[in-house]
Amino acid sequence: MTEHLGRFVWYDLMTTDPQAAAAFYGDVIGWRTRDSGLPDRSYTILLAGETGVGGLMALPPEACAAGARPGWKGYIAGGEVDSAVGRVKQAGGTVHHAPEDIPGIGRFAVVADPHGAVFTLFHGASAPPPPLPPGMPGTIGWHELQAGDMESAFAFYSTLFGWTKDHAFDMGAMGTYQIFAQGGVPIGGMMTRSAAVPMPFWLYYFNVDAIDAAVARTTERGGALINGPMEVPGGLWVAQCRDPQGAMFAMVAPRR
Repeated sequence: MTEHLGRFVWYDLMTTDPQAAAAFYGDVIGWRTRDSGLPDRSYTILLAGETGVGGLMALPPEACAAGARPGWKGYIAGGEVDSAVGRVKQAGGTVHHAPEDIPGIGRFAVVADPHGAVFTLFHGASAPPPPLPPGMPGTIGWHELQAGDMESAFAFYSTLFGWTKDHAFDMGAMGTYQIFAQGGVPIGGMMTRSAAVPMPFWLYYFNVDAIDAAVARTTERGGALINGPMEVPGGLWVAQCRDPQGAMFAMVAPRR
């Protein structure tokens, strides 16, 4: 699995109302759903075409009581999970969920970088399927880190996953937006969070056909537009939103 090191391979949503969330994202992004069939938990698979790209499940009551809120997590191929967890801790990160097996699927651990941005380490029981075509609606088109400090965050992730720096954009008072690549292919960007952002976090951009129509579907179905739509380098259009349960997500499209 060395060739997959540092690749985002899955995404899931922990939410307070899985049924409502599945209906919302089905309408807005176009995902279809099916039950995972896991014997020990209720977990819904999100499908782009015939391919699973992510899933959703209920946020446990004890997590809600402890202050957890609905949110998306990305799964990153990190090699052998227990060793990767050791490297995370050695680099100043924290472990939120110790390594655990999902029978027949793989092994995972929920961790955070040294500034608190949460992600999931994953090692599959088999090689992941080939990536779907870039830009295909329902796939994930971009991964963005609002970092505690961009330079030290990049050092952490590049050491852990081998990510490399690609282009960087001067955002003026907002600082530098650094594109990062996996295997030479740009897959996301990171920047130091502004004072208005309460804590570091990862934001995932879902591919849609046209941004204005997707934003309209978001608000019509009880979600909220936070920022955008705006054009970004490369002629793409993006918008950042919240779903009806409060989870933040974003969308990217080739046209307005």
